[in-house]
Amino acid sequence: MDIPDTSCKAAGRPKAAEVEARMQELLQTAGALFLKNGYSKTSLESIARAAHVAVRTIYVKFGGKAGLLHAVLVDKRHRFFRSQPMQTDTRPLKEIVDEFARNMYELLTSQEAVDMQRIVMAEAPTNPELAEAFWNGGPRQTREMLGRFFARPDIRAQLRADVELDLLPGHLMGCIAGDQLCRFVFPPEKQPLEQAHRELERRLALFYRAVLTEPV
Repeated sequence: MDIPDTSCKAAGRPKAAEVEARMQELLQTAGALFLKNGYSKTSLESIARAAHVAVRTIYVKFGGKAGLLHAVLVDKRHRFFRSQPMQTDTRPLKEIVDEFARNMYELLTSQEAVDMQRIVMAEAPTNPELAEAFWNGGPRQTREMLGRFFARPDIRAQLRADVELDLLPGHLMGCIAGDQLCRFVFPPEKQPLEQAHRELERRLALFYRAVLTEPV
């Protein structure tokens, strides 16, 4: 009686975990190449070759290079914001904003983020596709999330009546980021984390005093 050969199973559809792992590898590879070569000088062919996927796969999944960059930025952002969404978080306002601010500050000051922002600033004037992909993949989503949070009735009730809600997301982001110009112009200094957090707390205290009806 013949014994069936089970040493080589027929190839089937990859498991969801395998698909996710491949997509993560593609996003990480693309992100690394964008940072190394710049957006304009990074071709889909070079990304596909390095990630061991077909160029067609990138078009099917992301629609092209701009869609791939958007996905890279969204993935990076999601890794920093895995906690409960702000629009449904029931903790006190200050606790929610403080946690968001620490996560956002860590993201903004990471070397990857600084390098990506430099690339965008250098290439965006001649590449509207890059500017749009960057804005939609990161800053826009963050500002919309903050806008929904501040518009919550329970949160709005804690804000001064004359506060203009549409300006709050940008105002908070400015307080979190601090003096970004220095980071772009001068090489970043190794600042102790404790000191960086103290300075962030000072800027947040200024934000709270400016927008809340009651001091915190």
